[in-house]
Amino acid sequence: MQPYLQAFGTQFTLGFNPDDYPFLIDKSYGNDTCVSFYFKQGDQYRILWVDHEIANDREEDCARYTIVSATNEGDDEYPEIYSEPDSLQVFESETSKELIEYLNLISA
Repeated sequence: MQPYLQAFGTQFTLGFNPDDYPFLIDKSYGNDTCVSFYFKQGDQYRILWVDHEIANDREEDCARYTIVSATNEGDDEYPEIYSEPDSLQVFESETSKELIEYLNLISA
């Protein structure tokens, strides 16, 4: 079972199939406010945050899908990927359609 399912339950809907994007690595943790995946784009790390589908269920006032810049505090063999308070927002959308288009674009 993928970490996001363990941390957020089988009722959590991503809006996309993570198996379609093998470069996304699930880093979800139960103490996080939402599901997260990390990936490398060029030589930069990114984190995709996937919040609850219903805006009222979100702890933060933000879009459902957000991609931010991230830092690897580990190494290539054992990455430890974190976002910083000053992380740059790379992508934001409320719809899975726009996220899927973006993921398809960067994976091409």
